[in-house]
Amino acid sequence: MSTPILMLGAGRMGGAMIEGWLAAGAFDGRELMVRDPHPGSVAERAARAGALVNPPDADLARASTVVLSVKPQVWRDVAAETAAWLGSGAVVVSICAGVRSGDIAKAFGGRPVARVMPTTAAAIGQGTASLFADDPAARARARALFEPLGAVVDLHDESLMHAATAVSGSAPAYLYAFIEALEAAGAAGGLAPEDAKRLARSTLTGAAALLSHTGEDPAELRRQVTSPGGTTQAALEVLMGEEGLPGLLEDAVAAAVRRSKELGG
Repeated sequence: MSTPILMLGAGRMGGAMIEGWLAAGAFDGRELMVRDPHPGSVAERAARAGALVNPPDADLARASTVVLSVKPQVWRDVAAETAAWLGSGAVVVSICAGVRSGDIAKAFGGRPVARVMPTTAAAIGQGTASLFADDPAARARARALFEPLGAVVDLHDESLMHAATAVSGSAPAYLYAFIEALEAAGAAGGLAPEDAKRLARSTLTGAAALLSHTGEDPAELRRQVTSPGGTTQAALEVLMGEEGLPGLLEDAVAAAVRRSKELGG
């Protein structure tokens, strides 16, 4: 039994999870408890659906699953405030970037821990979650939480969480940055800003949907829309060149991996 679920933090990612569960009917609001010093609109909607927001400490003993969804810099403080009130059978699922499961288990009194790196598209059931857990029960509990929210990828080694964070957890921001830059480039090329925005967003979301629908390799789809000597090839010679996307993304992922390790102490 994975409920009641105690959300320690309902910010951007924790809120996306709550939204996704409620939209999918995966969990009823009455199965949720939320602890957040500054509850936002998602917590308020959850409360209207029956969730307990900032319940008394004694109520935390009912939680079967604890989702640690606070910033990595404050997780120890939150654990110290919470651990003593939890029941002995509680399982901890952490989405804190870089924080090792062993450290989390120690802070929560030796309770089983699963680590997950999700994406905010969980709010619409199209999230991606990278999951690691040594404990089979913790792995199963985490899967029960995230399978209703999208795809789940199991990792066999905890050290791979750093790369998963860089390639998946942080990647939505890379795409949004690319779209921003494409919109600006379109405007610089003479398009009205609103037209550049509509063209860039519609085209890229359509391309992503086609990739998902066909299951084709992205390299093959790229070849299909690149005529030899045409405009797309001219642009790709810049994007895929020596100073283009391959090297930039390799550097970006490496930087994210380094920061993930730093956050883990």
